[in-house]
Amino acid sequence: MRPSLDPIARSALGKATRRLVPLMAVCYFFAYLDRTNLSVAALTMNAELGLSARVYGFGAGLLFVGYVLLDAPSNLIMHRVGASRWMARIMIVWGLVAAACALIQGETSFYVLRFLLGVAEAGFFPGMILYLTYWFPASRRGTVTGLFMVAVPLSTALGAPLGGLLLKLDGIWGLSGWRWLFLTEGLPSVLLGLLLFWLLPDRPAHATWLTNEERSWLKEELAAENASIEPMPVRRALLHPRVLGLGMVYFAIVFGLYGLGFWMPTILKANLGIEDNFDVTLLTAVPYAIGAIAMVWWGRHGDRDGRTVRYTVFPMVVGGIALTGSAFLTPWLGYVGLCLCAIGVMAAFPSFWKLLPAFLSGAAVAGGIGVVNSVGNLSGFLGPYWVGWMTDLFGSSKWGLVTIGLVMIAGALLATVLGETSRPKAASTPAR
Repeated sequence: MRPSLDPIARSALGKATRRLVPLMAVCYFFAYLDRTNLSVAALTMNAELGLSARVYGFGAGLLFVGYVLLDAPSNLIMHRVGASRWMARIMIVWGLVAAACALIQGETSFYVLRFLLGVAEAGFFPGMILYLTYWFPASRRGTVTGLFMVAVPLSTALGAPLGGLLLKLDGIWGLSGWRWLFLTEGLPSVLLGLLLFWLLPDRPAHATWLTNEERSWLKEELAAENASIEPMPVRRALLHPRVLGLGMVYFAIVFGLYGLGFWMPTILKANLGIEDNFDVTLLTAVPYAIGAIAMVWWGRHGDRDGRTVRYTVFPMVVGGIALTGSAFLTPWLGYVGLCLCAIGVMAAFPSFWKLLPAFLSGAAVAGGIGVVNSVGNLSGFLGPYWVGWMTDLFGSSKWGLVTIGLVMIAGALLATVLGETSRPKAASTPAR
C-alpha cells in the first residue's frame, strides 16, 4: 500500500469504513453488552438468588466453555457460506438466549443459560475479525479494528449506567430490576440480526455501493497481499506454534478484560463503600470511556508506525503493572490502577489482531483466528472464576487482581519473544 493513496483507493476505503465499521461496532456493542451485563445484574441478582462469589464467578465464566468449543468451526463455516447469513443467525439466536436470562431461578438455571449464551454467540467476534480481512489491507487494519472494537469499552461505559437505571425498574409488573435488564438488553440483538441479511455484504464484489473502479481496486489490492503469503493448509494452521503462541498472548489480554470486567462493579462497591448502584455503574464507566478513545488513537498510531508487537506489548505491561499495584494502594488510588488496567487492555487489541493475518491467508486465517480466539477466551472462563474463588478464599479480591496483572505481564513477554512476522510487501495495483 502506498503511503499516499490515490483518489479511488481513498474513496473505496472510506466507503467501506463508513458503511461497514459502524454497523459492525453496533452489533458488537450488543454482543459484549449481553455477555457482560451480568456484572451489573449481580449487584442485586446474587443476593436475591443466594449466589456466592464462587458460584457467580463460575457462572460468569461458563459462557466461554460453549464459546471456545465452536469458534474455529464457526469461522470456517462463515468463510464458506458468507458473513451476512452466518452473522445474522448468530445474532438472532444469542439475542433470544440473552433475553431468556431473565428467567434464571437459581444456580442450575444460571449455569445452563450462561453456557447456552456462549454456544449461541460462538463465532461472532472472530467472524468479524475475519470479515475485516476481506475488506481492508493490513496497513489500514489496526485503525478499523480499533474503530470496530471501540464497542467493547463503550458497551461498559454506556451499558453500565444503563444497567444501573434498569435496576431501578425493580418491582414493575412483579419483575426484579435485574430481570428487566436482561430482557431490555437482549432483544435489540434479534432486530439487528434480521437487518444483517441486507446490510452486510459478504465481499467487495457484492457491495452495490462501490463503483466498478473501487471494487476492482479493493479486490486487486487484497489479492496482492494474500499472494505475498505462503499458502498453508488449514489443519497445519490450526496447530501452528505461532498460532498457539498468539492464542496464549490473547489469553493474557482477555484474562485482564474479563477478570476485571465481571468484577469491577462489585469490587468498587465493596472497596469504596458506595451504596447507590447507579453511582457504582458511573464509576465503572469512566475507564472504559477513556479506553474507547485510547483504543482508536493507539490503533491509528500502530498503523502509521508499523511495529505491531510494540503496540501490543506496551499497553499490556502498563495495564498489568497498574492492576498489580492497585491491590496494595488506598481504595481511590486502587481505582486509578483499575482504570489504567482497563485502558491498557483496550489499547492492546487493535495491533494484536494484525499479527495473525500477517502470515496466514484464506481458510487458514479463518481457522487461525478461531483458534486464537478460542485459546484466549479460555481466560474468559478462568478469569471471573479465579477472582471469585480467590475472593471466597481470602475474603478480598486483592490476590485475584494481582494474579491477573502478572498474567498480563507474562503475556507481553511472550509477545516480545514471538516478535514481528515479516511479509513481502505486496505491490500496489494501479487504479483503473
